Amino acid sequence: MENTSPRPLAIIKVGETFDALRDRRGDFEHWMADGLGDTRLPVVVLDPRRGDALPSPDQISGAIVSGSHAMVSHRAPWSEATGRWLAQLVAHGTPVLGICFGHQLLADALGGEAGDHPGGMEIGTVEVELQPEAADDALMAGLPARFEAHVVHRQSALQLPEGAVRLAGNAFEPTQAFRIGDQAWGLQFHPEFDAEIMRGYVDHLGDDLRGQGLDPAALRDRVAPTALAAGLLGRFARIAEAHDALATAT
Repeated sequence: MENTSPRPLAIIKVGETFDALRDRRGDFEHWMADGLGDTRLPVVVLDPRRGDALPSPDQISGAIVSGSHAMVSHRAPWSEATGRWLAQLVAHGTPVLGICFGHQLLADALGGEAGDHPGGMEIGTVEVELQPEAADDALMAGLPARFEAHVVHRQSALQLPEGAVRLAGNAFEPTQAFRIGDQAWGLQFHPEFDAEIMRGYVDHLGDDLRGQGLDPAALRDRVAPTALAAGLLGRFARIAEAHDALATAT
């Protein structure tokens, strides 16, 4: 008998938020799962840092790799292993969405480079501008030419892999979004953050920001809702659902 049970959508948890915010709002995996909306796919959370086995590409409908306070350039064994796994998913055509650290890791794993941004930290609600290549992209198509998104990062995808398509950027960060292959995306910004979470990061990092010559109060005042960016999680869920439906029908 044909097995028609949907394959899970895997959230790969490679970091956690700071304690005070987690106590109030939960952690990265909760924010991402909420952002997926009403999906027929079961959602599983796996943490390679604690030794969770990462499934073979044909066992899942897609994967989302979270942000992290770790750095891709530190080459932690769990990070390197997760990067090799991401390369397998891309080769198999399994949908992938890398967010912040996950975005940088995806670029690095496919032959690009991740490292410290020469301008330091980007944080707060920023404007993102689409590239023309986003017009027919499965994840980004239909978004306005400019939209706002929440960011907090010190490292970036400094060089994209060969064949990658840059989809969005801004003056500070040229690669806010890219695609590699047909169904793998990196987002430097955080679609899972809402305004309260973003303000929490600005508050928590206030001393670091002042040391960089930034004004935490001004950054906090500029934080705004980012519904268009947040909607990308639901769009990715639809892509994973379609991938799963096609695989189970064949």
